Amino acid sequence: MATFNSYLSGFILSIALTLAAYFAVTSHSADALWVIFGVAIVQLFVQLVFFLHIGKGADRGWTWLFLSFALLVVFIVVGGSLWIMANLNYNMTSDQMNASMLDQAE
Repeated sequence: MATFNSYLSGFILSIALTLAAYFAVTSHSADALWVIFGVAIVQLFVQLVFFLHIGKGADRGWTWLFLSFALLVVFIVVGGSLWIMANLNYNMTSDQMNASMLDQAE
């Protein structure tokens, strides 16, 4: 069972990570993208552990299995969509693109 201290720790970590991402953007650093990416990964695990309680309790193995399956489904859907769009873009000639754009404009 989660305690108030657990929620408070998660909240403080989430605020600190959000502020780190904000200051990385406002500093106009060249490495801001990498900082944001790293902070986002850490923020994901903070949210999963402190608020969704993933990895705690007797059924943590099943919880990780279901989370992994959900991530696999999202990866397949997003990756498949990007693959289809890239394939359509590659196989469409410029004349077809112009005709398609003109049809949409009407």
